[in-house]
Amino acid sequence: MAGTAGRIGWKIVAAAFAVPTGIAVRKAIETGWRKTKHDDPPKNPAAPGTGWSEALVWAVVSGIAVASARLVAARGAAATWKSFTGKLPPDVEDASSP
Repeated sequence: MAGTAGRIGWKIVAAAFAVPTGIAVRKAIETGWRKTKHDDPPKNPAAPGTGWSEALVWAVVSGIAVASARLVAARGAAATWKSFTGKLPPDVEDASSP
């Protein structure tokens, strides 16, 4: 697929991976927080009522989880795209090419 149609198709495939992965990761980190802290995660870590340690731990945990989820979703989408089209998605470079 080339041009605009290819880019639109790629965005659809990428979103099809990103949305459910993001939802699953969000639920997983919230569940993990509840099990370890025996309390709900902070709704707004920047709110004055949230302690610094709680806000920082939540930021670190959610940041790592979200970044990892984005990587998993992007790689899964790219692999699926390549299996369907035989080519890498638009704007995705192959690490093995010079």
